[in-house]
Amino acid sequence: MTAHGNILCSHCSLPVGRRPMERRLNGEACAFCCYGCCIAFQVKSGRHEEWEAAWLLIQLGVGGFLSMNIMMFSLLLYSDAFTGVDAGVLPWIHLLLWIFATPAVVILGGPYLRDMWLNVIQGRVTSSALIVLGVAAAYVYSAFAVFEGSTHVYFDTAVMVLMLFTVGRYLEAVGRARAARDLEPLLAAESESATVVDGAAEVRRPVREVTAGMLVQVRPGERIPVDGVVVEGESNTDEAVITGESRQVTKGAGSKVIAGSINIDGPLLIQSSGDGTATRWARICRSVREALGRRSPTQRLADRVVGVSVPLVLALGGLTIVYWAQSLPFDRALLIGLSVLVVACPCAVGLAAPMATSLGIGRLARHGCLVRDPGVLETLARVRLLAFDKTGTLTAGKARLVGVDCEEVGIDEVLARAAGLERLSEHGLARAIAAAAAQRGITPLVTRDVRTVPGRGIRGSAEGRPVAAGNGRLMNDLGWPLPPSLAERARSLEASGHSVVYVGWGEQVHAVLSLDDSPLPEAQAAIAALRERGLDATLLTGDLAQAAERIAALVGIKDVQAGLSPEAKRLALDRLRHDHGSVAMVGDGLNDGPVLAAADVGIAVGSATDLARETAALVLPADGLWMLPWIVDVARAVRRTILTNLMWAFGYNLVALTFAAFGLLQPILAAAVMAGSSILVVVNSLRLERLPDPVPALIPEQRSGAEVERARHTVGASVMAGSAVERS
Repeated sequence: MTAHGNILCSHCSLPVGRRPMERRLNGEACAFCCYGCCIAFQVKSGRHEEWEAAWLLIQLGVGGFLSMNIMMFSLLLYSDAFTGVDAGVLPWIHLLLWIFATPAVVILGGPYLRDMWLNVIQGRVTSSALIVLGVAAAYVYSAFAVFEGSTHVYFDTAVMVLMLFTVGRYLEAVGRARAARDLEPLLAAESESATVVDGAAEVRRPVREVTAGMLVQVRPGERIPVDGVVVEGESNTDEAVITGESRQVTKGAGSKVIAGSINIDGPLLIQSSGDGTATRWARICRSVREALGRRSPTQRLADRVVGVSVPLVLALGGLTIVYWAQSLPFDRALLIGLSVLVVACPCAVGLAAPMATSLGIGRLARHGCLVRDPGVLETLARVRLLAFDKTGTLTAGKARLVGVDCEEVGIDEVLARAAGLERLSEHGLARAIAAAAAQRGITPLVTRDVRTVPGRGIRGSAEGRPVAAGNGRLMNDLGWPLPPSLAERARSLEASGHSVVYVGWGEQVHAVLSLDDSPLPEAQAAIAALRERGLDATLLTGDLAQAAERIAALVGIKDVQAGLSPEAKRLALDRLRHDHGSVAMVGDGLNDGPVLAAADVGIAVGSATDLARETAALVLPADGLWMLPWIVDVARAVRRTILTNLMWAFGYNLVALTFAAFGLLQPILAAAVMAGSSILVVVNSLRLERLPDPVPALIPEQRSGAEVERARHTVGASVMAGSAVERS
């Protein structure tokens, strides 16, 4: 339906008309005929943040109407309008103010009273106590003044203090709701439904009930609820919410799809590859919810400071009243004491860290980074050294043919004979050789009588002649001579940590293949970007020293510690922590689990093993090493925002408290400035939404075809390592 006239209001089900109010609530697009229906829908069906913001707005509406009438009559009182013959009306005006103020105090002050009561039950005194006691003092004093016929009542002060604080709470709630709306696509996994195809029937089921093998129908515009493989259909998908990839990805029969991505323009029938609760989307959802539910170390420290300061402020307020009552009327002394309580309310302190941390976690989560603990961002911002594992972290984690040295034969012939043998082997080096031949479009030579020689290599026969590929011991066993130039080249490659494979046929060695693990194309640029940010890098690996040093040189790391067991890595990390302070560890392997858990910040790359993922505090998406400098920027921005918020909140409280104690602030003005302090904290935190997105500019451009061709004909192109070839 494209015509607005055919669209029904999401709340009252009436036509929305030509100018509907369109909002995105609870993760869904909604249309309303008026603003009242929008608010009513949020109160009735909105999730926590939306419901809170809408309910506070209703409270403000009712409280605003009552306080407007109270302020109108109060202005008449302050202007001495009821004097002389009109003095008899004054008690009735006071009674009318009391009538207006009572529901306003109940409606606006109810949430603060409830918070105070719940905290008192738990043995805590919080900022709600300051507001409740201050407002109660003004209200109760004014109520007694009405009974006694006094000329001074302060119902306006009690109501306006609550109004201003409620305005601050509403703006805070709006900020939280806005952050929650941004996170909604990430946090919807638990409540998502899927259209399961069962024979000829289609049934809507909660995604948690979907299991491996089920068929799921996804229509255009819907979010894909499960990981799986496309069985039928063709469409473009938007995977940005999970992978951070902004480009649309075309999917057809046989293509893998990931839960959380959006199906753009065609129906897809998907076969689920696992349980609906085991998708990466669901893991992100659980991780973000858990992280948002915990408080960061800075916030916990601030909470302890507030817990100590509130009783002190209460005592200071009482002493202020006693002091000023000696020289001023009691009602004036009471107002000064009320100002002390109101102005010292640490509302902004309570918002300082949670707002910034939530926005930072959401920012990372939208690009596929899982944060398990909100304190990670603050700790990462203080880190000055990052330790990296090598295999699978800085390198691709699998062997690749990087050079061919041959004598009197062509490279294509060498690879054709080698691939004819190796395509029948499951060894990692064999797969690398077969893949290199396939990449060059070389057809493997038909090889018969293939036999693996444990610890040596593989042999067979092709074109009626014996052919073999393996290490030097295999060639010695066969009695095949090795030309001196190839022998020298092989020794040089082995000394530098390359794996070498000798290829021979016709009872002679004709070539030496060198294989190595490739550094990730973005590794060097990522390390350089980290150094620009003042971070040092070190390499901790269990591989041979020669291979580790070569990879370190390629990516720009100077400090290398090689040949380390998992326990030795932990000890090395402890030494680095002693010298550099907080240390982050980046790894992916099974043996990286203990050291990731021991680091101040454990960072697992997207291809990490389950153990590495579970022990890491921060998990990057697949191929996400290039994002690490941006993640550091986000962490530093979050920490800077938190510190700025706390400095403002505590600094303001100290200055304003001094002014209030000296009688220089009226309660209403104190409440206005206090609410303004909270608003500034919210606005300062929302600046994190303007941080730039990560740009994969760290990945170098692909080399030209000529450069690639030259690289294929040369050896010694360094990349990962290993010892001489061993077959088993």
